[in-house]
This record gives sequence, C-alpha cells and structure tokens, in this order.
Amino acid sequence: MDNFNYLAVLISIILGLGITQLLSGFGRWVENRFSFPAFAPTIVWVTVLLVMHVQTWWTMYGLRYHKDWTFLQFVVVLLQPITLFLLATVVLPSSSAAVSDLRSNYFAQRHWFFGLFITLLMVSLTRDLVLAGSLPATTNLLFHGLFFATAVGGLITARESFHRWIAYFTAAAIAVYIALLFPELQ
Repeated sequence: MDNFNYLAVLISIILGLGITQLLSGFGRWVENRFSFPAFAPTIVWVTVLLVMHVQTWWTMYGLRYHKDWTFLQFVVVLLQPITLFLLATVVLPSSSAAVSDLRSNYFAQRHWFFGLFITLLMVSLTRDLVLAGSLPATTNLLFHGLFFATAVGGLITARESFHRWIAYFTAAAIAVYIALLFPELQ
C-alpha cells in the first residue's frame, strides 16, 4: 500500500461520517416531517453539503501523485473533511436537540454554519499552499472568493429572504464550479 492509499482511508472515513450525518438527519426530518415544516434553505444546504462531500472525495484522488507526505500536510488535508463533517452536524437538528424545526435550527446555527463554511474555504486555500506552494488557479480562486462573500453575507445578515437567495445561489454556483473545474477524475 502506498502513502496516499494509507492516508486516504482516514479521509474517506471522515467524509463517510459526514455523509452519514447528512443522510441520517434528513431521514429524521422525513420521518417527522408532519411535526415540523420544511425550510427550503436547510434542504438546499443539506443537498449542497452532500455534493461537497462527494466532490471533496472526488478531488482527493488527485493527491495520489503527491509524494513525501509530512504530518503537517496530512493534517491540513484532513481539516477539509473534518470541517465538512462539522457543517453536516449543524445544518440539521440532532435527535436530541432542543430545537427540532428546520427554520429555528437554521437561524440558531447560522453563525456556526457560515463560520465553518468560511473555515472550509480557508482550509481549501491553505491546502493548496501547503501541498503545491501556491494558491489555486484563477478560476478556482474566483469561486473561493464568491463562496467567501456569500458566507460572510450569511454570517452577518439574518433576513430570511437573503438566506433563501444565498442557498439557491450557492447550489447553482457549486454546480457550475464542479462542471467547470472537476468534470473528470484527475
């Protein structure tokens, strides 16, 4: 087993835990959907996070060419799936949460959610700096900036109409981002 395959096991486990968190939480909501109504931004963000988990797993394959791993490099790479997992834990209420409806949970967790989203973007940029010694290509960097601006908006604005808009906007932007930059396994 080469270094990448060895390290990819832990990355895959954490991504799998995040996907499990999202699917379990969504399943809990489906099961109890008559007790509390849907809230579109939450459903959209669950979908976006699920896609982001899969996209992260998809892009990690490109790391198989990286040789001479250091502990710092691996920790920085590992921070991305860890942050995604944390996002997956706050986007939906847990089975033991005091707040169980999607809208109340969304606004109760808004600062954590968008703070973690900003952290995810910073980790992604740091990963490129640590592994390649440079920031990502211009298009990728522009998308990071776009997502950063969206997350800051979500962090500082509590207007429900704005949150509905940024959820749909981010979903569309993620689709374009993946279509442009990651259409094939590298």
